[in-house]
Amino acid sequence: MQIGYARPYPSDPDREKQKQILQEAGCDTFINEIHFSSGQRPELMNMIKSVQPGDKIVVSSLLTFADSTRNLFELLQEIEWKEAFFHSVQEDIDTSKEDHNSFKKIVKHIIDFESDLLSEKTKEGIHEAKQKGSIPGRPRIPDENVKKAIQMYESKKYSLADIKNTTGISKTTLYRYLGKSQDS
Repeated sequence: MQIGYARPYPSDPDREKQKQILQEAGCDTFINEIHFSSGQRPELMNMIKSVQPGDKIVVSSLLTFADSTRNLFELLQEIEWKEAFFHSVQEDIDTSKEDHNSFKKIVKHIIDFESDLLSEKTKEGIHEAKQKGSIPGRPRIPDENVKKAIQMYESKKYSLADIKNTTGISKTTLYRYLGKSQDS
């Protein structure tokens, strides 16, 4: 069975363009999502749960189907586990015609690439900040304040609120310096 899936998005709010593409693709049944929002896609989840081995989920484009490359990979994996197939008309992707689900492998590589790219850009930004003399991360608390906070705490004359108001050191930071957990 070929199951067409459509959801509204800004350039096709009534799903009319998608419906036409899905009809031309020969879909037997149609699932229409009400919302474009990624958090409100119950029809997609129900469709994935009920898909049978040999069925093919057909969409007009990847944009219709997934919210991110990671989401796309997860959906493709669920379809594969169900021994079903996926077809995106616009991108001319049809997992029933591929050997060993090569499209899923490509998506996995893209996810890894995006993750590596983000990591490298973060490292580059930290390196550039250090070169400019900026220290990335949370600013250090002056040692004098830490010593004073520890003395106030150990004297047992001050509440944690008093210590914070006087030194600007929070309970969490104080306990970290004391080597205790907050639960102690």
